[in-house]
Amino acid sequence: MLRNPKVLLILLVALVVFVVALAGGALGNEFGGGFLGAPLPAIQIAAESVTADPVVGSFRITNTMIATWMTILALLLLTLLTRSKLNEIPGRLQGLIEVVMEFFLGLVESVAGRERGRKFFPLVMTIFLFVVVANWIGVLPGFGTIGRIETVEEVIHHHEKDDHEADLEHINVQIFDGDGSLAILPFASLDRTKTVAEVEEHGAGAGKQAGILVPFFRSANTDVNTTLAIALVAMFMVQVWGFSALGLFGHLKKFFNFSDGPIGVFVGILELISEVAKVISFTFRLFGNIFAGEVLLVAMIFLIPLVGIIPFLGLELFVGLIQAFIFSMLTLVFAASATTSHH
Repeated sequence: MLRNPKVLLILLVALVVFVVALAGGALGNEFGGGFLGAPLPAIQIAAESVTADPVVGSFRITNTMIATWMTILALLLLTLLTRSKLNEIPGRLQGLIEVVMEFFLGLVESVAGRERGRKFFPLVMTIFLFVVVANWIGVLPGFGTIGRIETVEEVIHHHEKDDHEADLEHINVQIFDGDGSLAILPFASLDRTKTVAEVEEHGAGAGKQAGILVPFFRSANTDVNTTLAIALVAMFMVQVWGFSALGLFGHLKKFFNFSDGPIGVFVGILELISEVAKVISFTFRLFGNIFAGEVLLVAMIFLIPLVGIIPFLGLELFVGLIQAFIFSMLTLVFAASATTSHH
């Protein structure tokens, strides 16, 4: 293969691109490069508001809300497009949808049986589709790089806690060109950062402004509120199915069992704690994996622009798929367990 001129040319181009990207990132900036890099964005766990002021009352629209609406819209459009072209001989899109549906239907029936499996299928399928689409949308261009500029005054306000003044010497902000409120994280701007104290003393410069980029788009599942909401819906339906299958007292006996003596009481307490632990586990497993993945992508863009992110994009697509599958399958298993008699 190395004797093939085309292969050699491809390898040479790939090597040149990698060297240029390495020299243009944060690592190359230490040796006079950094011509492609951008400052490391402000990373925070809580979702950011896309507007400086509340929309109604104290209600704010966050960037994860927008990503959630985008996910819902994408699934709705996919549904309408598929239904508008249904044929006895399926096309590519219909064939793909049928393969996915048949796979999950067969899976839920093999775990919970035909009758219960078809009852659980709509929720299990919905959770899988929502989570996987939300995860995959989060790697699209523009996520984390396009947004509004949070002013220095807002930054200071967010760092003030319990009436204690913020340490302006240790708060960094970015320098943007122009005076508009919208911005894109620019290339070749690694050194365009200042502390708030420097901005307060010397200003941002002529024709420039200081602040922090608050992205308009952020993956829905990097917000713990989203993952908690999905977990609560899943576990609520698990309990509903449990009551429906076993009756009120039959299901409650799993948690409040006084007929089997002290051991039964202790086991019931463990079961009750387990139900709460499932919600916590659901919430933080999905949130932690997706949030960590976004931080990894941001770090690789910062260190090695252009090419450093490429292998990790594939990894994030795979992780997003696996996390959606795990979440939906655990919901199925918990539902099957809840509808099975204690004995």
